[in-house]
Amino acid sequence: MRKKMFFLFMLFSVGLLQNIKAEEVTFKGSAPPAVVVGTQFQLAYVANVLNGSDLRLPAEIPENFDILMGPAVSTNRSMQIINGKRAGSSTTTYTYVLSAKKEGTFNIDPATIKIGNSEYKSNALTIKVLPADQTTAQNQAQGGGARQPGDGGAASSSGISDENIFLRVIVSNRDVYEQEGFLVSFKLYTVYDIAGVNNVKFPEFEGFLAQDIELKDVQWQMENYKGRNYNTAVMKQTVLYPQRSGQLKIGSGRVDAVVRVRNQSRGRSFFDDFFDTYQNVTKPLVSSPVTIDVKPLPTGKPVSFSGAVGNYTMSSEINKTELKANEAITIKLTIKGNGNIKLLKNPEVKFPNDFEVYDPKANNNIRVTEAGASGSKTIEYMAIPRYAGDFEIPAVNFSYFDTKAGVYKTLSTEPYKLKVEKGEGGSDAPVVSNFTNRESVKLLGKDIRYMKTGEVHFISNKEIFFGSFLYVMAYLMITILFVVFFIIYRKQMKENSNIALVRTKKANKTAVKRLKQAEKFLREDKEESFYEEVLRALWGYLSDKLNMPQSELTKDNVAAELTKYGVNDELSGEFMEIINTCEFARYAPSKALGAMDKLFGETIDAIGKMESTIKK
Repeated sequence: MRKKMFFLFMLFSVGLLQNIKAEEVTFKGSAPPAVVVGTQFQLAYVANVLNGSDLRLPAEIPENFDILMGPAVSTNRSMQIINGKRAGSSTTTYTYVLSAKKEGTFNIDPATIKIGNSEYKSNALTIKVLPADQTTAQNQAQGGGARQPGDGGAASSSGISDENIFLRVIVSNRDVYEQEGFLVSFKLYTVYDIAGVNNVKFPEFEGFLAQDIELKDVQWQMENYKGRNYNTAVMKQTVLYPQRSGQLKIGSGRVDAVVRVRNQSRGRSFFDDFFDTYQNVTKPLVSSPVTIDVKPLPTGKPVSFSGAVGNYTMSSEINKTELKANEAITIKLTIKGNGNIKLLKNPEVKFPNDFEVYDPKANNNIRVTEAGASGSKTIEYMAIPRYAGDFEIPAVNFSYFDTKAGVYKTLSTEPYKLKVEKGEGGSDAPVVSNFTNRESVKLLGKDIRYMKTGEVHFISNKEIFFGSFLYVMAYLMITILFVVFFIIYRKQMKENSNIALVRTKKANKTAVKRLKQAEKFLREDKEESFYEEVLRALWGYLSDKLNMPQSELTKDNVAAELTKYGVNDELSGEFMEIINTCEFARYAPSKALGAMDKLFGETIDAIGKMESTIKK
């Protein structure tokens, strides 16, 4: 019998050790992130095995906390059958009851436990110890207690004190530069039990680019504010980037908090204390508005500055430096950093004049946290050389304003030298392109066809056409048509070689094409896409019409350039107003009825007036 028992014990031990090795051993500690000095709280360590021993607490715990009880050990086992296979799990929890001795923030090193022949460490913890509630201490000294909502009668929102529950807006910085990001948090403070919140409404952040921080679940934490301890929860966090200088106002936020209060009647008996009833009371909470002082960016902006504010780095790469004519090259710029990445304009890459250049493609990878928006923007530029030769693509410059240093900084890439050989067939014939699709490029010099020859046919003198009146007229008409065709052809070739003139003539056509896409978004009620497409159409139209790269366009120099072309201030103002409306509406959408329809009509009308004013 003893041999059998020993054999079974050995089998059980081997199976247990194999189970421990089969699954990864975990040992985790948990505690409240904030507690009040002198109050009790639980510190728990959980292992996913049953045979732990020799649990040792870090030295910071007995130094800063009183251990009132523990460890209380509890185990939990579960068994599941999935697809006919049994899977079991076990956990052991070691619970301590502690009380903080003093205020402060304490970093607690990992605890250790022995499992099998190995020692395992838990995660480190941080516990913030808050001071005792001053109001509670004063009431206790006076022999009274804090009044609970509902004491002495039926519960109502009027009986809930505004000092015990309120909504507060917290701004990380109220004195910022234009385009400098700062954090805005709407936080709920309460000493009551909250059953939920309804009718949540926050301001539109007019005048700012708003990027929300994703909050998965409402996390309640204790916080000491003005001498009192509250349970707090962040309702909304947003990183704001002011779009203009001056004093900008952040409006009020509003939530309806559902407070769980106790019903008490005036004629309470001793036994009523054991049968308290509760009800939910809605308390409207409104935060106070906040004014932000926005400073304009300093003077002395570099030529390559286009509104970037923050801290950035830039790198570049090219797919090849040796190629043949009519082969595409791609330059990739990557801008990384922290700041208003979403608003960064594409830096200008200056390709040689004989290169056909296509619109760049940008890809954003942005992550928004309490520290601001960080990530990268990657822009791909594609161009096609049409002739053989040696070319150089100069360095690309990108400037930004560093808010910490208070100065402008410029980043530069290395220049690229290209060696372009003759394409297939060895032809250096000129090209004609519609500048939209590389497949539509046609080579000239291939339109000559050989004349077909046949047998000699003799005709009589009476049938001779040579020298007749009709012959002379036909010869004259052919000569005139040839001269007309030659003049038109030369003019067309000259215009096609003038890229600026081609862009200017096609400015309206390109803008109409983009506005058709905006009209599609309008019908589909895609508000952000609509405003973005209208904005692209306007900036693209101005770039083509004024023959300026989009990276060099700003609201100031556009107004100056339009004046040179004879555009009056009223029409320039209409363009600027539409651009401002689009920029604000993309990030602070307005649900005003018919706003998009009205803006679409104003855009078409403004472009029509501009076409009538600037004629080339």
